[in-house]
Amino acid sequence: MTEIIVVTSGKGGVGKTTSSASIAMGLARRGKRIAVIDFDVGLRNLDLIMGCERRVVYDFVNVIQGEATLKQALIKDKRFENLHLLAASQTRDKDALTKEGVERVLNELKEMGFDYILCDSPAGIEKGAFLAMYFADRAVVVVNPEVSSVRDSDRILGLLASKTRHAESGEKRVIQHLLLTRYNPERVERGDMMSIADVQEILGLEVLGVIPESESVLAGSNAGNPVILDAASPAGQAYDDAVGRLLGDAVPMRFTEAQKKGFLSRLFGG
Repeated sequence: MTEIIVVTSGKGGVGKTTSSASIAMGLARRGKRIAVIDFDVGLRNLDLIMGCERRVVYDFVNVIQGEATLKQALIKDKRFENLHLLAASQTRDKDALTKEGVERVLNELKEMGFDYILCDSPAGIEKGAFLAMYFADRAVVVVNPEVSSVRDSDRILGLLASKTRHAESGEKRVIQHLLLTRYNPERVERGDMMSIADVQEILGLEVLGVIPESESVLAGSNAGNPVILDAASPAGQAYDDAVGRLLGDAVPMRFTEAQKKGFLSRLFGG
């Protein structure tokens, strides 16, 4: 049975699209059939991060408006043949997305036998974000450990609890997970950043993963190789751990404690 997962956030710039790309890659690497949809009409960044921007001919809006078939618009990843991307439109308005059109595309993807449909939501609470979360069975809420990001994500949790298909039908709630990005344990120790416990206390969510602050995230995105493919990167390892937990594996949390300085480092201030 196909599961629809929305990757969402309240605040922009928290690493949501980067997270969508890495989660999609991680699921595909584990043998799951994945379709990932970019709902950010007008901006379209997911294809860049996944390294297939030059192969986009038709997009999500083309399919919804009947200008192309879903098979024409889906782009197969060159690294994993079980991973497909449906890109957003750069030239259309967000109003081009309709609830009926989105539902039709999702149903067609289900009929094609995908295990997971990953919806990369725009930040905030506008129409594209609402449609990305409306049909979701599960939500990954991406949060930075700082006050404005946490506060805005609390609003998203309210919408997930009240404005989705599951909420309206009353059949079951959308399963919600917290993905904490750009985490720096040393800054937490200094009091410059909220701790995991602080964020959990406010949002009340199970932690799916904690992604450490790392230059490799930006480097991978710029190269079209999501950081999860970088086995040497702590951020890549943390995303892979998060994917394991998403699939129900018991994976211990890493990269959450500040490294203890040795005697010489403390002596000379290193």
